[in-house]
Amino acid sequence: QVQLVESGGGLVQPGGSLRLSCAASGSIFSINVMGWYRQAPGKQRELVAAISSGGVRNYADSVKGRFTISRDNAKKTVYLQMNSLKPEDTAVYYCNLGIQPYGSNSYSGYWGQGTQVTVSS
Repeated sequence: QVQLVESGGGLVQPGGSLRLSCAASGSIFSINVMGWYRQAPGKQRELVAAISSGGVRNYADSVKGRFTISRDNAKKTVYLQMNSLKPEDTAVYYCNLGIQPYGSNSYSGYWGQGTQVTVSS
């Protein structure tokens, strides 16, 4: 089995910073793409940032220059450093990892449980 555990959400004032973490554990042979998504109330889930196994990063236009995604392959962990936070960044943030479990010959997307980020004064 594969488990993803997120941490780091919370309440922060506009202009503040938060760092999200998502750690994978279990029967994992390989991880390719790691990403962060978010879903605000009444809106569809959207991609925030992603990083490939080779370190190529992609960001939503709304977060470019403010958010940074990184990964630690040894720890099977992906991070999202969020700076200069705005009220419109308020959402539940989910990690999604492309994981190939032991015994499988393909990758599947696994979701974290979600962590609430609220930006408010």
